[in-house]
Amino acid sequence: MPAQTSAASASQPPPATQTLPASAFKSPLIALSGVVDYEMYEKFRSQFDKASDQALVVIELSTLGGDPEVARMMGEDVRFASDMEQARRFVFLGKAAIYSAGTTFMGFFARQNRYLTRGTRLMIHERKLAKNLVIDGPLTTCLATVQATLNEIECSIAIQNEGFQNLVLGSKVTLDEVLKRAPSNWYLEAEEAKKLGLVEAVL
Repeated sequence: MPAQTSAASASQPPPATQTLPASAFKSPLIALSGVVDYEMYEKFRSQFDKASDQALVVIELSTLGGDPEVARMMGEDVRFASDMEQARRFVFLGKAAIYSAGTTFMGFFARQNRYLTRGTRLMIHERKLAKNLVIDGPLTTCLATVQATLNEIECSIAIQNEGFQNLVLGSKVTLDEVLKRAPSNWYLEAEEAKKLGLVEAVL
């Protein structure tokens, strides 16, 4: 595991309102890349637990996407630790590509704790569903099957929109704008994301 920078190894991290210098990101304690899946989650938890005594924890990620529920699991771990240990600061560093589930994970960090490297692209899109619905049997059973699928879709939309709301909180972007653009995949370059207030800074 790389050694943390002097800023990160201090007993107290820089205030959450203070923009971090590039030197704070020299040796991230947690570095993840690839598909967001359960294998990534295991790597995340291993590194996350090893960093439990650090005041400043930089989490570097590069991904083309993956399982949004795994992204939410990682995000909830960060949120819970932030709430329980408010003296610590957890910072997100997006590198090269932060697509789909990666953007979901980034949304769990406060806007002032989100950073991107130069040239990084964000991609925001709606959740997708691929499912064959077979209607076969007594009418009441058929109705229950259709209703179950509808409930699944409605619940997924609600979870998706919660993530969008987290992402835009404190930015110049409205939830309505995300909902309008997400179905066709919304790509944002790092500087544009900064200009819109979705991230704190570009390194």
